[in-house]
Amino acid sequence: MLYTLHEYAYHSALPFRIGAQMARDFWSHPGNPAAATAIGRTLYASSEVIAGLTRRYGKPAWNIDSVEIEGRDVRVVEHVVWSSPWCRLVHFARHPADMRKAGRKGPSPTVLIVAPLSGHYATLLRGTVRAFLQDHEVFVTDWSNARQVPMLEGRFDFHDYIDHIQTMLRELGPGVHVVAVCQPGPPVLAAASLMAEDQDLCRPASMTFMGSPIDARLSPTVTNQLAEEKPFAWFKSAMIHTVPPPYPGMGRRVYPGFVQLYSFMSMNEDQHVDAHRKYFEHLVSGDGDAAEKHEAFYDEYLSVLDLTEEFYLQTIDIVFQQHLLPRGLLEHRGRKVDPAKITDIGLMTVEGEKDDISGVGQTQAAHGLATNIPDEKRELLVQPEVGHYGVFNGRRFRDEIYPKVRDFIGRNER
Repeated sequence: MLYTLHEYAYHSALPFRIGAQMARDFWSHPGNPAAATAIGRTLYASSEVIAGLTRRYGKPAWNIDSVEIEGRDVRVVEHVVWSSPWCRLVHFARHPADMRKAGRKGPSPTVLIVAPLSGHYATLLRGTVRAFLQDHEVFVTDWSNARQVPMLEGRFDFHDYIDHIQTMLRELGPGVHVVAVCQPGPPVLAAASLMAEDQDLCRPASMTFMGSPIDARLSPTVTNQLAEEKPFAWFKSAMIHTVPPPYPGMGRRVYPGFVQLYSFMSMNEDQHVDAHRKYFEHLVSGDGDAAEKHEAFYDEYLSVLDLTEEFYLQTIDIVFQQHLLPRGLLEHRGRKVDPAKITDIGLMTVEGEKDDISGVGQTQAAHGLATNIPDEKRELLVQPEVGHYGVFNGRRFRDEIYPKVRDFIGRNER
């Protein structure tokens, strides 16, 4: 019912949205002599804010057409190399001729960036991809919005996620370096453990976990505490809703993206209100650069996807309530998952000192589970003055974190 009410509210706001857009265009038109007046700028800013707050934010584009390498622009082409109803494996291919001009003639390490399936689209990692493209052949998991997947395609749960990781690693072949950002940490570690036990030739050469809840019992955050305080039945009754028509996935039970978005925004409500107040002021004053930065951030932040009921609830149960992986109790398809079986895969963990999603210690717990990895193939980084988002994006990531990850991957390149 909540999903249907949400859709009804969105469509009911159509007259207000159209009116705001018309007012915005009128008060910003160069032919309007009042557009440059204080009243005109204020009315334009007001209508722009209203239009933005009432519109729907679809899946953003990657917009990675080129990357700068050694001072030269190298063209980048995005194409899908493997897909299922639940995920597309996207390759960002750098133009060979441009690479030679930039002095990069040899092969680059192959990196699989596993994007989180936790409410936002994989494009949230745009800055992460850009950084890795400087030195690597980059592939990214682009997860599907559950409301767009027809019921005939069946279920997708935590164990299907593990299967997907193994399948994509085998699709890419031996020697791939896996970078798991946030949520994928536990299933990626599980996939690597199983492949290591099988001596699978396509097991990763290294794995880097960034802000991941490997053991959510350590340094619990508000998010962790909520997951532990509420009974499992509460998540099933309060957080799961049915996709309404006309979406292809109508009838599917999901954890809606808009519910998670409201939860995240309520955690920092004052911060978001202040950001929109400043945005209004920037529009009135004509500060285009500041306004564009605000729009770019919220275009991404407000774009959300739905998770299947089974994946969301199993993640709550396995990762945040029972902590099966760190307790040595996780089983996949009847097999025990044992990270101690990993002996030749490099392991790096990256945490932010001020991470309020995955507290310090949760990610580095992977080192205590994968006990048989040699010390020379390990690295542990806690980045000072960095929050959750800063672990994989932004200036501190580009200048301080990424170079260390790059060097770690280089040392583990087979």
